[in-house]
Amino acid sequence: MYEDVSLDPRVVDGEGRDPAGGYERPPRREFKARGSFVERCEGCNLPTLNCLCAFRVEAQSRARVWLLTHPLEHHKPTNTGRLIGDVLSATRVFTWYRTAPDADLLALLDDPRYAPFVIFPDDQPDYVERVVGMSAVERAKLQARIPVFIIIDGTWRQARRIFRKSPYLDRLPVLPLRTQRQTRYRLRKPASQAHLCTAEVAIELLRQAGDSDAAEVLDDYFDAFNDSYASSRTYHKIEQLTPAMRRLLSRQRRDTTSTAE
Repeated sequence: MYEDVSLDPRVVDGEGRDPAGGYERPPRREFKARGSFVERCEGCNLPTLNCLCAFRVEAQSRARVWLLTHPLEHHKPTNTGRLIGDVLSATRVFTWYRTAPDADLLALLDDPRYAPFVIFPDDQPDYVERVVGMSAVERAKLQARIPVFIIIDGTWRQARRIFRKSPYLDRLPVLPLRTQRQTRYRLRKPASQAHLCTAEVAIELLRQAGDSDAAEVLDDYFDAFNDSYASSRTYHKIEQLTPAMRRLLSRQRRDTTSTAE
């Protein structure tokens, strides 16, 4: 499904207590994925050859994004979920454990200020009565509630398991993403061009929900990430700024000028 945040120390360090049983976990073997020996920026986690930090721009949106992230996604530098948090500071990230749901997430799901929607395809008949459209998001706004897009951050196989094995999601409306967008993600090979990465899903949801400015910033930031990472894989330094990079820098200058005034 969606491929991919703030990092949960239980996952990143590979140590600590098992969330289900409370016992001490054995140390996890050091992660050795391709590219693990590359020198990376501590701020953006990209290879320092093409650091992304200079192009980071924050935006505001009426809708919120909460990521329900598979533990393995935290290890992947190609994960795009963290881009959402870079742009939208209110983004929340919850690591998924089947037997130990995040207590903070459960509390937020019961908070009447929020109107959460699980983003998932409507391709199975057993939850058809829960499927809603973007009009439900608009109704939540009229009720002075904050729409929340809960995006499952993992592979398609992982996402389907998370959706099926998380009883606390069963009472939430399911919002399928309907878009003609074809993926521009170049760092992992999708099964289909219609399979968007996590950041692209958020971009399209924000755009359809009326948060167009936030969607545009995130889209440009995603493109800058995509180009920077792809170039770094071939040890190529980007010398000429891409159009997306120029737009992000222009936004930074406008924001700085506005703040000064």
